[in-house]
Amino acid sequence: MIISFDLDDTLISNKFELEKSNLLQQFLGLENLRKGTVDLFRELKKQKHQIYIYTTSYRSESRIKWTFYSYGVSVDFVINQQKHQKSIRKKDMYCSKFPPMFNIDIHIDDSIGVEMEGYKYGFKTIIISEKDENWTQTILSNLH
Repeated sequence: MIISFDLDDTLISNKFELEKSNLLQQFLGLENLRKGTVDLFRELKKQKHQIYIYTTSYRSESRIKWTFYSYGVSVDFVINQQKHQKSIRKKDMYCSKFPPMFNIDIHIDDSIGVEMEGYKYGFKTIIISEKDENWTQTILSNLH
């Protein structure tokens, strides 16, 4: 299964507890990930899932990949705002995210608006709250 994750307020924010940072991350100015991300990604990889990042930010693909690599986990593919806009133009539609365009089976986000787009355009989402302390379990239990 291909699973995509949003970044802002889903995996990166100052609104929830974060993974500890190391000297390399601090030196490179990399953002800290939400506590639990590393274990969740390792579990998803163990279950043979592909992990994509699908963000509407303008962060570069390489910076996003380095953020995850610096924690010892990898992502299989990155969709940033530039890539999304280039691809969505061909569809002649407007939505902030359209996972089927990238063969994504399920998208994980914090936005109710993305959930509404999922209903409208027929793609599956898991919406997690910044307050959900068991957010990794929420995702794992809703995958199947």
